[in-house]
Amino acid sequence: PTVGMDIFGSRKLAQQKGIEVEFWRDPERVGWLTKQGEFIKTWRRRWFVLKSGKLFWFKDDHVTSTSQPRGVIEVNLCLSIKGAEEVLNKANAFEISTGEETMYFLADTEREKEDWINAVGRAIVRHSTSIMSEDLKDYTT
Repeated sequence: PTVGMDIFGSRKLAQQKGIEVEFWRDPERVGWLTKQGEFIKTWRRRWFVLKSGKLFWFKDDHVTSTSQPRGVIEVNLCLSIKGAEEVLNKANAFEISTGEETMYFLADTEREKEDWINAVGRAIVRHSTSIMSEDLKDYTT
């Protein structure tokens, strides 16, 4: 698989060894966003769920324990999230980047865009730090 599928794609979900995220229970943030496809650059409206350092997306907003995510982004692999109106020439646009790959999103309003940027930005900081702390513990024991 390509780097994009590992970081941004749904295959990563299946590769998580024993780590299950209950995305349907008490998510940190949910909402509709329009996402640009990775390979065919069409725009599709998806329901997004941020939970436990992962940003999942679904075809509809009825998310249960049996729902199958259309994809997932591992937040700890992301370097930045920022506005992208100038890049895309579209209102309420933002991007999430790993340094090697960038995904583009459109929110319905400026407020929604800012709220997503803040929520994912906090998750990037929180999950990057926790992973470094865990690695540090492993090396010292």
